[in-house]
Amino acid sequence: MRRLLLLALLVVAAVLAVNTVLVDRETKSAKADVGRIVELSGGDLQVRERGPEGAPTIVLLHCYTCSIRWWEKLEPLLLAGGNRRVVSVDLLGHGGSEKPRDGYGTEEQADRVAAALRKVGVSPALVVGQSLGGAIATAVAERHPRLARGVVVMDSAPDEGYGDLPIGQRLAGLPVVGQAGWQLMSDGMIRNGLGDAFADGFEVPDEFVEDLRRMTYSSFTGGHADSYREDEPLDDRLAATGLPVLVVYGAEDTIVVPPDEAADEFRDIPGARVVMLDGVGHTPQVEAPARTAALVDRFDRRTR
Repeated sequence: MRRLLLLALLVVAAVLAVNTVLVDRETKSAKADVGRIVELSGGDLQVRERGPEGAPTIVLLHCYTCSIRWWEKLEPLLLAGGNRRVVSVDLLGHGGSEKPRDGYGTEEQADRVAAALRKVGVSPALVVGQSLGGAIATAVAERHPRLARGVVVMDSAPDEGYGDLPIGQRLAGLPVVGQAGWQLMSDGMIRNGLGDAFADGFEVPDEFVEDLRRMTYSSFTGGHADSYREDEPLDDRLAATGLPVLVVYGAEDTIVVPPDEAADEFRDIPGARVVMLDGVGHTPQVEAPARTAALVDRFDRRTR
């Protein structure tokens, strides 16, 4: 009996070891589904362009585990009138973009976004980022100032002092355990985890669950694992750019907590406008697209 138990434990250990190696090594090539692929060294990105070329441009950068599809409600509102161009980007490791084993640092992502924007002919644009996208938008403005005429940050933690990673993300980073959990993760578990990004009562769409499913383990764990905000807060970085800044927070955000105090960190940026949206969680462009579009539209016109 003891021998059988030992044999069973050895088999389980072997299976876990093989799974860990396979999951760690998984990569995926870029595959367009809502836009076109822009080929870049270090990882190809999917980009969607809407509106007339040469028109004032807004760039949209999505959140962690998300994709271009998280802007579906906002884009048409920004395009109303036909005098604006909107360029949405799938960050490396997300959506239809390439998913290599590394390259997910904030500054690496910003440099890659900047390279893609140059390839599609973006002149100085209003750069909008939500959550992770807000940090990357900040890095784009810092590192590529000729590409940005203003920055909109939505529900992005100014530094590492606001909120903890959800339990699922913390477990995903554990050796062996994380890789095993990645294989066993159900759609229900994903939907439940994504629910934290919205105010109570919001029903998570199937396509948002699919967005996380399309990731690899490396892109999932690498998407939040650098010290960009720890080295210097977003508010200080944005202030140093001298660019116009709009900050939008959902008052019911349960990921960046407490949201009112996080928002207050940005009020010291000279000329910055900070707006709290009642009844909205971590994702204003999905939960309150009309209100969010109105804010972005007015700010965009101001920064021209």
